[in-house]
Amino acid sequence: MIYSLTGNIVHTEQDMCVIECAGVGYACKASLGTLAQLSGVQTATLYTYLAVREDAVELFGFYSKDELSCFKLLTSVSGVGAKYALSILSSYTPSQVALAIVSEDTKAFSKVKGIGSKIAQRIVMELKDKISKEAAAGFDGCDIEQVSAVVGNSVAAEAIEALVVLGYTQSEAAAAVSKCDSALKVDDIIKQCLKTLSSNKRM
Repeated sequence: MIYSLTGNIVHTEQDMCVIECAGVGYACKASLGTLAQLSGVQTATLYTYLAVREDAVELFGFYSKDELSCFKLLTSVSGVGAKYALSILSSYTPSQVALAIVSEDTKAFSKVKGIGSKIAQRIVMELKDKISKEAAAGFDGCDIEQVSAVVGNSVAAEAIEALVVLGYTQSEAAAAVSKCDSALKVDDIIKQCLKTLSSNKRM
């Protein structure tokens, strides 16, 4: 089992890179996020995953342990293979994936090429209880435990629904609502969230 590779990045393409270690070039399938991190970099460490199928053996490389962990989590879902998991990680960071799962944002996943509504729902259903508190800690400073709590709150759910109607994603809305005082009325929560979300877009 290859845990990681450290060496020179000698070649990159749209969905892969080649890292040379001790004179051997390893072709690694990679997400757009990992490839962006490797842009202009001569040497790097990639955390790897070896996928063995009847018709192929593929090596996947990830710039961070978080991305590798998220990849393994996604591929544990029935119907989500390595290709789809990589597509998801090319669209979202691991933190955004975790937040989408906890906030039950199936639309976020169905926007990814090849991911239909049924698979999107399966991702949320099968992984919601598996996401750790740390998984989404990097997303806009939100606390995944707070997001999980507001999803089941009727007042918060009403505020989230209103924000989605206004054009925000389920994930954005849930993250913003989770930062509000739960004692506030729906209208006040929405107003506070709109200020937060609009200021984030200006940054």
